[in-house]
Amino acid sequence: MRTIGYLRVSTQGQVDEGVSLAAQEAKLRAWATANDADEILIFRDEGISGKRTENRPGLVAAMDAVGKGDVLVCYSLTRLSRSTRDTLDIAEALQRRGADLVSLSEKIDTTSASGKMVFRLLAVLGEFERDQISERTTSALRYKKSRGEKLGGRYSPFGYKAKGKTLIPIPKEQRVISQVHGWRSEGSSLRAIAGKLEFEGARRKAGGRTWNASSVNRLLRMA
Repeated sequence: MRTIGYLRVSTQGQVDEGVSLAAQEAKLRAWATANDADEILIFRDEGISGKRTENRPGLVAAMDAVGKGDVLVCYSLTRLSRSTRDTLDIAEALQRRGADLVSLSEKIDTTSASGKMVFRLLAVLGEFERDQISERTTSALRYKKSRGEKLGGRYSPFGYKAKGKTLIPIPKEQRVISQVHGWRSEGSSLRAIAGKLEFEGARRKAGGRTWNASSVNRLLRMA
């Protein structure tokens, strides 16, 4: 059995809390030794978000290295991915290759049926918690904007300019917001709306003309 270890940290705070790359590697190597691994390969991503698999060269290399009978070991599911879909895609890819997944913090081992079930359940619950946090943050920001209060950050929300702590509507940007909501209500996708905004030369808050699905989604959520 080969152990393919994957390590990731995205912030200094994680290092301070005791889950640095070195701490993760020590736990992975201890597991491999206890389970009589024939070989240990370690892959790392440092200072990289866990949202998207393809943006993490260490994880991509780890997945490329995994073969039949191997075990991909991570410190916790949060180190593996922050997206339920990505996490399940990883598990399914491992299953197709005849490999297994072990997450040390959650004590998940997909060599058993119960391990597979717990793995899927925890992945869903983890994303549910993050979505709740995001919703609470968005609601708080919307409440401040409804009171005409300036939000934190370098820029005012799209559609407004700040005068002291007060938000003043910008007619040109307000028209863009109305257009976006109109296109969305007609069934246009976020990507299609981004294309329309670029075609019409609409500028983003920072002055750029490049729009994507994420920037359109943020505008819809905050408008």
